[in-house]
Parts: sequence; structure tokens; C-alpha cells
Amino acid sequence: MKLVQTLALCSLSFWGIAQTDLHRMVDEGADAVNDQVVEWRRDFHEFPELSNREFKTSEKIAQYLTELGLKVETGVAKTGVVGLLETGKPGPTVALRADIDALPVTERVEVPFASKVTTTYLGRETGVMHACGHDTHTAMLMGAAKILTGMKDNLKGRIVFIFQPAEEGAPPGEEGGAQLMVKEGVLKKYDVDVIFGQHIGSYLDAGKIMYKPAGLMAAANRFTINVKGKQTHGSQPWSGVDPVTVSAQIILGLQTIVSRQMELTKEAAVISVGKITGGVRNNIIPEEVEMVGTIRTLDKDMQTQIFAAIERMATNIAEASGATAVVEISPGTMITYNDLELTADVVPTLYNTAGEDNVILGRATTGAEDFSFFANEVPGFFYFLGGKPAGSATFAPHHTPDFYIDESGLKLGVRTLSNLTIDYLMNN
Repeated sequence: MKLVQTLALCSLSFWGIAQTDLHRMVDEGADAVNDQVVEWRRDFHEFPELSNREFKTSEKIAQYLTELGLKVETGVAKTGVVGLLETGKPGPTVALRADIDALPVTERVEVPFASKVTTTYLGRETGVMHACGHDTHTAMLMGAAKILTGMKDNLKGRIVFIFQPAEEGAPPGEEGGAQLMVKEGVLKKYDVDVIFGQHIGSYLDAGKIMYKPAGLMAAANRFTINVKGKQTHGSQPWSGVDPVTVSAQIILGLQTIVSRQMELTKEAAVISVGKITGGVRNNIIPEEVEMVGTIRTLDKDMQTQIFAAIERMATNIAEASGATAVVEISPGTMITYNDLELTADVVPTLYNTAGEDNVILGRATTGAEDFSFFANEVPGFFYFLGGKPAGSATFAPHHTPDFYIDESGLKLGVRTLSNLTIDYLMNN
């Protein structure tokens, strides 16, 4: 297999430049731009912005893409930026995507560029942190843009650099993210043939790449359950209907849907309640309680079953106690699906970029990505890039105050984005 892949890459050329020479140019470019990529990453990390509020982040990106000589479009899906590289020669159009938003998390990592930004989110004071690595995604795509722009004369086709806002979800009442970009026609406008994306992982050793054909990441759906009882004095619960205890029973019941009603040998699934709100003081049983949570599924039939089971369980438990429950499930993201043919085509690029021993065929994860909206429109390939210090036995999960990324892994991300683009343009 290695010999076939090597021969294929060595034998193909365009305008007299072999692809192996192009890969060498990428390696040299990645070495040259690495310090700048790290600098960009630290700047974005120190000054993070929440979903649909990435104003300064977008300005920095747009300014740099303009300096590269790209055709730049701003205000895409509110705060998104798109850069277009035209080689002037016929060929396919490849899109590369990075997400740019941060999270309402207060950072605890002791680094010189730690975020000190605070804001009010959903009525609560909180810190703002790139606790999922979107700062690295943005910096790496900017690095790839510099390399590929410098190689313009040796390439064919077009490259679209998509810097997407609001991957973590738009604020309540707003649209945003990849779904809004698709709705606004960003893929059709640029006639995109395929799209590539990557996600850094604090759990995966720097220098490693993990991928999976077909379903890679779960669909994510937000749900709310409003339980209404009858308010009364805390000393006389029999005079009312307690929505707090009903909500507790519903939460416990929800956990049996996955463990007792789903065929878990088929695919994984998760139901988690992340927020519960009700009451104003200790001696008043409130009239209402609201629960908010997430549903993660990797199979459409199981998703349908889970939606129905949540509705059935919540309403029946509430009714049994004399309360009522109203369930609302938001559309959410789709399953992040790696096109089978495209995946088979790009695996040799992963091997040649990272080394075959550093490329891992992984399993599906119950994490979710709105890259799924892009990959639902055109063939897409999404993979995980290592960001954990090699050999470290521990790591902090994503979306936590202690989330940490080893910047030594960023160069591989820049090289991989660049080589995926070059190989697809040259081979198609």
C-alpha cells in the first residue's frame, strides 16, 4: 500500500511541478509560518469572543486575508469571513473551514496569554475562553492560507477559506453558524466541490491524526422540559404540587431511555440535563421548573425513538404526580458524516503528511460539530488533530476551565490542511 501511494504521488505533476515537490514547499512554508501561527493563536486566545460576537476576531482575519491578496467577503452569517484564492487555471474548488468563536468559561490555565475577558451571558457574569481550541483552528487556517497563496502559480482551481462564527451555537433567538452560512449560499456561491475541516483534541497526542469514515460525530439536539405544578408554602407540600420532585423523577427516568430502551450495540447515545431552574427562596415550593439538556445520537432511527421516549416519559411522570410537562426539542446539528469515497481518497495524504504510524482509525464520538451542515451539502472530510503534550498521562476535557493545547501540534495541522487541498486539486 505504501509503495502504491508513493508511486501515485510521485508520478502526478502539474505545470512541471511534482506533487512531492509541492509537499516539500508546504513543509518549508509551515516551518516559516509556524511562529506566526503560534502568535495568532495566542492573540485569539487572550482576546476571545462569544458566538455571533466575534467582531474583532473577524476584523483581524479579514485584514490578513486582504494583505494576502485574496478576495475577501465579511459579514457572512453575521460575523463570518470568507477568502477566495483564484489560481486562474481550471480545476475543482476546495473549501477549508475553521470556527472562530469561544465559550462562556472562566480560564484557570496559567499561561501568559490566558484570557481575562469577562462578559454577561444569559444574565450571568462569566469569563470568556477558547476552551475548545477554535483559536488554534483559526490560526492554522490562516497559516494554510499563507502557504497556499504563495503556491498559487503551481496550483489549479480555487480555494475557499471559510472562517465560521457561532459553531458553539448562536445566542437564543438568533441564527448563526454553519447552518446560516449554508442558508446564505456560501457553498453554492463559490461552487464548492469538497470541504475539509479539522478539530484539535486535548486528549490526542500532538503529532497524531484520528479519522473515521462515515459517521464521525453525533447529532446534537437541545431540549427543554417545563414542569408546572402548584405553588405552596414549603412547610405544607401537600397543599400544592411540587415540580421540583417531579423534575428529579423525570431526570432519573431520562437516564433509563438510553440504558434500557436503546439498542446500544448499534450506536451510542446520550441524554444529559445540564441546567435546572426553579424557585426563588428556601421555603416556597415553586409553580414551575425548567430543565435544559442535550441529546446526542449517531443513528437517525435511534434519534426518532429517543425524541418520542423523552416526550412520553416526561409527560407521564408529571401526570402521575398531578403536574404537567411540556417538552421542546430543537433541530440542532446533524451527524458529522465523512464521505466514504472522499475519505478513501485522502487517507494517503494523511499518511504522507503525518506518517502512517501517527494516523489512527478511530471510533465515533458523541461530541457534535456544525461542520455537519457543510458536509450535508457537498462531500466533506473532518478529522481530529492531536493537541496533548506527547507522553502526558492526563488532560483536561474540552469546555472546561483547565483546557490546554500543546502548540507543537499546530504545524501538523497547517501541513495537513495544505496537503489535503493540494492533493485534491492536483488529482481531480
